[in-house]
Parts: sequence; C-alpha cells; structure tokens
Amino acid sequence: MRNYACLAILIFTNLFLPIPAAAQKQLAKSPGILSAKTVYFDNRTGDDSVGTVAVAQLKKWGRFQVVHEKHKADLILLLSADPYHGGYIILASGQTGTVDADGYIQEDVIPNYNRLAPVRDACLTVIDPTTGKSLWTDSHVWGGLLTGKNSVGARLVQKLQKQIGK
Repeated sequence: MRNYACLAILIFTNLFLPIPAAAQKQLAKSPGILSAKTVYFDNRTGDDSVGTVAVAQLKKWGRFQVVHEKHKADLILLLSADPYHGGYIILASGQTGTVDADGYIQEDVIPNYNRLAPVRDACLTVIDPTTGKSLWTDSHVWGGLLTGKNSVGARLVQKLQKQIGK
C-alpha cells in the first residue's frame, strides 16, 4: 500500500512541474520555414545512399522544390552525423571551419573534411542561408534491423513534415 501511495505522489508532482524550455521540442513553425519554396539539400553523413533516400522523401512530400545551388535556395537542409553549430566553410587554403551569426570565422585546428566518427544519431538541420542560423533541428537513431540502415534521412524528413504539415 505504501508503494502505491509513493507512486501516486510521484506521478501527481510530475504532472504539475514546469517543463524547461530546453527540453521542449523545437517546432518547425518559423516564418522562414513556412514561407520557403526551395531547399538545397546538403548530405554531410558520408553515406550517399542515406542522402538519396532523404531527397526521395523530400520529393515525395512535394512541399519544397529541391535546387542544386545554395544561392537559389530559401533554406538549406543539412543532414549530418554531427549537430550543427553554425555556418560551415572550407577556406581557399583548404582549411575547414565554421562561421557564427556575427560573421566571425573559427578555423578548425586540424582540417576536418569528413566527420565519420562512430555514429549513433543523424541530425537534420534547417538553416537560413542568409544568416547561417538554425531554424529547426532534430535527430534520429542511425540504422538498425527494423528501421533499415539507409532510412535515417527519410525519417528525419518525415519528422519535419509532421511539424510543418502539407
């Protein structure tokens, strides 16, 4: 009986505790995403088949036109094995780095052309191409017997689709 009372108190207190803002799921309802017509898809996973399946899902959805040049896109969809931390660049010298929202360039100590660390999750980030700011991001477990090893990009596109709608 005592265990049931403790469980009831625990459930009751958790129902009324505020959820921190960081824990709340980021919704893809920004005006930049909702008004966009074209996207540039950037596959940085190191696996072409994952990107191909994700682009096929984007085309099946039909919400955005996929363009092949960044400067013609309203949004950039970045599929990667690492979370997005700002603009990404490769300098003329071949050095890699990132650009923050203020335009400050942070060079990588060692050029990092291909981030193929052991992967557990893949990330899809919607980026405003003019500011480099992340408008939406989510992640999904990579591969598996039930989900298929190439389906992670398509599943992330489906998550974006559920939040935006048609």
